[in-house]
Amino acid sequence: MNIFKVNTTAYEEEDFYIQSSLTAKQITDVIKPIVMAERLGRDEYDNSDLINALTDAYPRKKIDIIYDFETISWQ
Repeated sequence: MNIFKVNTTAYEEEDFYIQSSLTAKQITDVIKPIVMAERLGRDEYDNSDLINALTDAYPRKKIDIIYDFETISWQ
């Protein structure tokens, strides 16, 4: 299982993480065309659209979106 930070905009607060058995290339191959289409003024997307596209492309793979990690702290 891998965890990838996904950054599709200049705004760090829009970053998210994907936990999946996919490779970075598999994720990029699906997400990049969606992001580039929006930048060219075509379809708009949100992060759930990206996850749905990954799930459609790889229906048998585990794909979870994570926005924030829980912190374990010893004080």
